[in-house]
Amino acid sequence: MVKKTFNFIVVGGKATGGPPIGPALGPLGVNIMAVVNKINEITSPYAGVKVPVEVTLDTDTKEFSVKVGMLSTYSLITQALGISKGSSTPKRSTVGNLTFKQVVEIAMRKREGLLANSLKAAVKEVLGTCLSMGVTVDGKTVKEVLPLLESGVYDEFLRAP
Repeated sequence: MVKKTFNFIVVGGKATGGPPIGPALGPLGVNIMAVVNKINEITSPYAGVKVPVEVTLDTDTKEFSVKVGMLSTYSLITQALGISKGSSTPKRSTVGNLTFKQVVEIAMRKREGLLANSLKAAVKEVLGTCLSMGVTVDGKTVKEVLPLLESGVYDEFLRAP
């Protein structure tokens, strides 16, 4: 029983049997369309966003498993805003506005992949990405939101459900 692992980056819900999946898995005799259909099924919530996917294949039985990797904070923000990219001049122009609740949701989704030891620290990391992308929060710049976060204005959002 030999297991091989393959990592691909696919657009959510739009994987095909062509490159990079087909050429990597084809020589191993696995049903490529079954793998592609499974990838599309589990990545459909991330429609239009590039998603890292890990496919583990047992070369003897041809059984496989598919696991979605963690999206970048940037990708989660662009998905939440429905935009394709951040501002090229984030200090002068903005590309969108998130609610603080959306920032907390992104921080919670990214929590295990961040270096933060608390939800508040994770939110600060997400806010840092918002700052570099030209994204405002509740109509305020990130530099206006951070002191409010420190003073406890947003504590109600940081309580565990």
